[in-house]
Amino acid sequence: MKEQLELIKKKVLEGGKINKEEALELAELPLEELSQAADEIRRKFCGNQFDLCTIINGKSGKCTENCKYCAQSSFYPTEVESYPLLETEELLKQAEYNRKQGVPRYSIVTSGRKLSGREIDQACESIRQIKERVDISVCVSFGLLDEEEFRKVKEAGAARVHNNLEASENYFPNVCTTHTQKDKIASLRAARNAGLSICSGGIMGMGESMEDRIDLAMTLRELGVTSVPVNMLNPIPGTPYENNPRLTEDEMCRIVAIFRFILPKAYLRLAGGRGLMKDQGRRCFQSGANAAITGDMLTTAGITIQKDLEMLKELGYQAAGNLI
Repeated sequence: MKEQLELIKKKVLEGGKINKEEALELAELPLEELSQAADEIRRKFCGNQFDLCTIINGKSGKCTENCKYCAQSSFYPTEVESYPLLETEELLKQAEYNRKQGVPRYSIVTSGRKLSGREIDQACESIRQIKERVDISVCVSFGLLDEEEFRKVKEAGAARVHNNLEASENYFPNVCTTHTQKDKIASLRAARNAGLSICSGGIMGMGESMEDRIDLAMTLRELGVTSVPVNMLNPIPGTPYENNPRLTEDEMCRIVAIFRFILPKAYLRLAGGRGLMKDQGRRCFQSGANAAITGDMLTTAGITIQKDLEMLKELGYQAAGNLI
């Protein structure tokens, strides 16, 4: 087993791409050795740079989509606050606060299939104000926009678009039926065509297999995604996944490590669910992960910025600047 791990690791370190069969082999290898190998790959291709970002729930609830994990879907009886797109003043205030805390990236996330034309114009004005007054990189998650709409967002000053694929192509219909993964991929490509960088990942623990997770990582590699959120499902009461068992920290470390082998140059970003881990993701940051969402999540509490900065310093990471 150790010999096989060394062979696969050597292939990646020399610039090769592992195939699905090799990734599945990694899933059966001892976790400690796998994590150490993934961390070695991370150091080789990414050094000790660590990318922190914060998110703000820019528009909440009443979502028309039926994603089974989501507290904001109008299909499920969840207790989540609903409100329209936040005004510029509030978005600007939060951007200023996060920058003062030392975070270089700020993402505005909105509920719904996509923002309307009027909402896009309003959001673009907010982005312009933020970029004029705050030295922070702005990311957006505005749903399934098209290329023309993304060009408006880019011209306003946004640098990156986020849109999670959530699961493998085969498993996605078990997660959502009001849109398809192809819709998401088309929107990501439209964003890239508009000159924006793209951020996309998935949620672990929705009932998918390890093969599904590997297929997702392979798709992200094909798309050339270099910012990859790895979420752990937080089972929300009222959603169809409310009784799903939580993944263990060992399972998350293994997933992150395998993703690192498949995506050696990516920023693997621990995102939703990190606060459920007793160590707040520390072991994952020693198993190949090198980015995180800090502060509160969209509808759940996160980990404070200062706690994260202290942990990263202890682990020998350097918080990166405004990375695209």
